[in-house]
Amino acid sequence: MLIAGFPAGAWGTNCYVVAPAAGEECVIIDPGHLATQGVEDMLAKHRLKPVAVVLTHGHLDHVASVVPVCGAHDVPAWIHPEDRYMLGDPEKALGRAIGAQLLGELTVGEPDDLRELTDGAGLQLAGLEFTVAHAPGHTRGSVTFRLPEAAEESIPSVLFSGDLLFAGSVGRTDLPGGSAAELYESLARVCLPLDDSTVVLSGHGPQTTIGRERAANPFLGEAARAAGAGEPAPRRGL
Repeated sequence: MLIAGFPAGAWGTNCYVVAPAAGEECVIIDPGHLATQGVEDMLAKHRLKPVAVVLTHGHLDHVASVVPVCGAHDVPAWIHPEDRYMLGDPEKALGRAIGAQLLGELTVGEPDDLRELTDGAGLQLAGLEFTVAHAPGHTRGSVTFRLPEAAEESIPSVLFSGDLLFAGSVGRTDLPGGSAAELYESLARVCLPLDDSTVVLSGHGPQTTIGRERAANPFLGEAARAAGAGEPAPRRGL
C-alpha cells in the first residue's frame, strides 16, 4: 500500500493520497488550504490517478482545495451531511472572527459531484475499502476513515482521524458545532476499541499509534474513564 502526505497551508493541515501501489488509482484525503500544487506533485511523483476526494470534516483548512482538485481530475468528493454547509459558508462554520479574514482570499463552494458519507459505510475506492465512522465533537459532521490490517503484507490497520485525535492531543471544540461531550464519546466509541498497533494519521502533526495514545494521551485516557467529562484543551488546526 502507498500512503503519502504533506502539511498544507497556513495551518499545516495534513493532506494524504492513498493507493494500493505506485502507478495505480488513488484517493485524496483532505485537500485543504493551498494544497492544490502539493497534490499534483504527489500524483506525478507516484504516477497516480485520483478517483475520489474524501473529507474528514468541513473546516476550511481541510477543504479549501476540494473544488480545484475535483475539477482538475473530474472526480467526486465525499463529506458527511452535517458538514456539507461548510463548503459554501465557511464563515458560519468557523465563526465571524476567523471566517471573515479568509473569505476574501479563497473561492468557496461545492464541487460538481458531491456525495454524502454515512456512519459505518464501507467506501470501495481505488481498490481499497475505507470504513467510515461518524465522530462528532470537533464538528457535527466529523468522520474518520479506517483501512483494515493487511496481515499477508504485515501492514497494520490505519486510521485517518481528521481532527478527532492527534499525537498527544485532540481537536478543539470551541467553534460552531463543537462539543466536548461528543468529542469524548467519539474518542471512546471510535478510537478505544482499535488495536494498539493501529497507525493514526491525523489532520495535524505527526503520525502516532493507538497504543501510544492510549498510554500517554490524557484526553484518550479521560475518554476511557468517562466520555464527556471535562473540556479538552486542543492545540492544533482550526
